[in-house]
Amino acid sequence: MQAKPVKKLVIAGGGTAGWMAAAAFSKKFGELLDITIVESEEIGTVGVGEATIPPMRVFHKLLGIDEQEFMRATSATFKLGISFENWGRDGDRYIHSFGKTGKETWLGDFHHFWLYAQKLGLTEFEFGDFCLELKACLANKFALGPNLDINYAYHLDASRYAKFLRAMSEKNGAKRVEGKIIEVKQDYDSGFITALVLNSGALIEGDFFIDCSGFRGLLIEQTLRTGYEDWSQWLPCDTAQAVQTESVGPAVPYTRSIAHHAGWRWRIPLQHRVGNGLVYCSNFMSDDEARTTLLSKVEGKTLIEPRVIKYRTGRRLKSWNKNCVALGLASGFIEPLESTSIHLFMMGITRIMRLFPFNGVEQSLINEFNREALEEIQSIRDFIILHYKATERDDTPFWRYCKNMEIPDSLAQRMELFKKTGHAYQDPGELFRIDSWTQVMLGQRIMPEQYHHIAHLMSKEELQQFFTKMRSVINQQVEKLPHHEEFVQTYCKAEM
Repeated sequence: MQAKPVKKLVIAGGGTAGWMAAAAFSKKFGELLDITIVESEEIGTVGVGEATIPPMRVFHKLLGIDEQEFMRATSATFKLGISFENWGRDGDRYIHSFGKTGKETWLGDFHHFWLYAQKLGLTEFEFGDFCLELKACLANKFALGPNLDINYAYHLDASRYAKFLRAMSEKNGAKRVEGKIIEVKQDYDSGFITALVLNSGALIEGDFFIDCSGFRGLLIEQTLRTGYEDWSQWLPCDTAQAVQTESVGPAVPYTRSIAHHAGWRWRIPLQHRVGNGLVYCSNFMSDDEARTTLLSKVEGKTLIEPRVIKYRTGRRLKSWNKNCVALGLASGFIEPLESTSIHLFMMGITRIMRLFPFNGVEQSLINEFNREALEEIQSIRDFIILHYKATERDDTPFWRYCKNMEIPDSLAQRMELFKKTGHAYQDPGELFRIDSWTQVMLGQRIMPEQYHHIAHLMSKEELQQFFTKMRSVINQQVEKLPHHEEFVQTYCKAEM
């Protein structure tokens, strides 16, 4: 049977994922496809993912988005990393920054030289002393400039971001249809989706469908029965509560992730308010206790009532099934700990654009898409599990469970390799770099027993000079930077 060419693309659901998809497809494929997005005002979006990671800037560049215009529209601030508090032990703090730490050789990464220096007694040098982004975080500084190489992301208002992308999508020819999907029609023989029926009676026909219906997975699961792989044995938190508060001080250039007795809470500063949330495992904390805890910890007047969001960590067994691709929460969910949700939306969009079935859906395209999607989400999953597993906390049942739980072999091997030899790595195509793995593992008290002996080629005196000079250069750079709040106000000032 000849595959049917794809000319009509239908996106089921709006929110961040839906409008990111609409923006990308209308910008790049607007002359090749008829693009329709179905969105219901009745159905709310999760919309708490207000923190991002640096690859978002590449996506924006692809779409030709002006950074200052975007930041004004979404009340965005800059993000240099995440402050992890109480994770290794209660009272600990470390920063997972977006920056590069130190200078490596082709045979050995920088942390091997730092580990050797520690053995030699040069303990006055902290690992984070050699990362510009990390030191800027601690000083609440930020700037952009031609002579400043700084890696950053954003904190943003997710609902305003969706509106920003909607305006851009409609300008580029995407059509929005208001309505609630009440039926999904399929071809009797192939099982392919042929149309969406709305509560208004409208019939939205399409050749290819993107499911952005959130946790419901209206197309990918409720219609196509794709199946789900549960990861709650490794990622036991299953509920979040989110609330917005007024700002009570200058916005800092980092997200805060503060562990509590049954999970963790976030604090994300925007230009006009602060996003707050509590993530927890319902086996160890009730919704009422979570609400009380969250409201007792936030700073500033609350702007909305806390919203309860139930979820199940895991992934759809196939992100692409028949003529439907699931994006966003419809495809699976890890949790917001490392701000990867919007990144996964973005990568799914770019992957389907690269493999788009213009000439018709082919199984080989489906297989390749699903292979890449699986590898990506599993590597991110392992990085998130690391934060829970690599803890010395045993003060509550939740932390005792995390500390003693069995973990995927892929992560167990990586942790053992680092603990025994100090070796860290980034697989091809993997999101998190060696710098990220080392910052988190060292930050959570995994101290390697060995290091690469390439470091022995430097004497104690040479290491002392090398480290002193590098630290001094970074400190001087940070000293010259303006305060983050001051830079944001200047950078985002409306043009006259």
